[in-house]
Amino acid sequence: MGLMAPADPVPVGELGRVHFTGIGGAGMSGIARILLARGVPVSGSDAAPSELLAELAALGADVRVGHAAANVADADTLVVSTAIRQDNPELAEARTRGIRVLHRAAALASVMLGRRGVAIAGTHGKTTTTSMLTTILRNGGADPSYVIGGILAETGLGAADGSGATFIAEADESDRSFLLLSPCLAVVTCIEADHLDNYQNLAEIEAAFLAFARRITAGGLLVACADDPGARALAAAAAGSGVRVRTYGTAAGADYLVSGVTPRGMATRLTVTPRPQAPVSAAPKAEVSAAPKAEVSAAPKAEVSAAPQAEVGDPAGLPVEIGVPGRHNALNAAAALAAALELGFPTRQAITGLAAYRGARRRMELKGEADGVRVLDSYAHHPTELAADLTAARDVAAGGRVIAVFQPHLYSRTRLFAAEFGAALGRADEAIVLDVYAAREDPEPGINGNLVAAAVPGGALYLPDRAEVPAAAASLAKPGDLVLTMGAGDVTALGPLIVAVLRARAGGTW
Repeated sequence: MGLMAPADPVPVGELGRVHFTGIGGAGMSGIARILLARGVPVSGSDAAPSELLAELAALGADVRVGHAAANVADADTLVVSTAIRQDNPELAEARTRGIRVLHRAAALASVMLGRRGVAIAGTHGKTTTTSMLTTILRNGGADPSYVIGGILAETGLGAADGSGATFIAEADESDRSFLLLSPCLAVVTCIEADHLDNYQNLAEIEAAFLAFARRITAGGLLVACADDPGARALAAAAAGSGVRVRTYGTAAGADYLVSGVTPRGMATRLTVTPRPQAPVSAAPKAEVSAAPKAEVSAAPKAEVSAAPQAEVGDPAGLPVEIGVPGRHNALNAAAALAAALELGFPTRQAITGLAAYRGARRRMELKGEADGVRVLDSYAHHPTELAADLTAARDVAAGGRVIAVFQPHLYSRTRLFAAEFGAALGRADEAIVLDVYAAREDPEPGINGNLVAAAVPGGALYLPDRAEVPAAAASLAKPGDLVLTMGAGDVTALGPLIVAVLRARAGGTW
């Protein structure tokens, strides 16, 4: 579905009965969950049963397996994502009937109406940063609403409708849908070439991020990573167009300077030193003025107004510890801390809340340990992400070897980045490469996982048959080693199977 020009969000009370085509997706299910919590009738369909579908049905959604025109018979609004093809029977029927059709991000904008909107964007790190900021506010009693493109370990949910004034959302740049949001605070973690099935080149991606920054509401703020060239350039361009900007990172001159990053197994320590002039009370006073009063009546107005300025000006810096590994996650933590402080959240509470963060599913998630081998799972599906997570895995392994099990995601991405994927996998001691997870794309002749395997320095094992992977990974792993499954597809299901084979080996039954 092509995105239309940004328009004013439809108030939730005007949506009527809402049907989601592809309701089992991470973002779609989260919005559906929030609408259900607000008493909106919800139905939806997906291609296959799933845990998310069962949860939504238990909450009162009318959920169907399989797409059919009859599923939208009673709908007033149809919500679709870019992954839904134009010939989908439910989309076709909605157009025939004249039913309102909204992109997922437009539906997200609707549920954000009346709340102080915070949008986290970036080529990498947005799920983790969104999760960290959500954890800070939740643990501080602010009870934010949130929609994350993953599952927060603390709650076991990817979305919730809180009673507080703040709504935190992961903003998706992959199809430009973040241009449908108008946050009062936006975070941009990094900008790199990706999603080149929807963009022509990096310049076009950079232009989209600048357009996103310009959608920040009057008096709002952009928080950008000073270490990333793309985000740093965006900060300069946005400031030049009148957007207020704060930066974070290890780069000299960052408003929130990161130093002393120290890996500690599955945890990381760091120090964040805010510049004295970096304010902590900049949340716009008119942040909820556009919302129907009934939608925001429960939001406490003074939710984030108590941050003492002296704490932020402490020249010794703020000591931070997070319960996830990786130097890249230190930057994500700094982004979340900076956002919380800029929202006016109390400094000590922000640090304590960040320390309570225990990760999100599929973000260096421990799947189990057997026979002295740990198995972790990562959503990494871009070369930069692979390199960052494999570096973190090296720290966690603490002298043990790292075995990577990688499933390329999308034929177009595999074709464009095969060499870069191979180089990144070279950071592992051993690598197994599966075939491409097609997702929304049709196969391309000659494009398969072997392109990546052949690009790995020293070679990698190409296993197009997923059933062979658990035994192969276990055969490579020795006590003290770490196995990391990586990719945005169904490679995540292999982690427990690898653990089971290792357990059988330890018991002498393998």
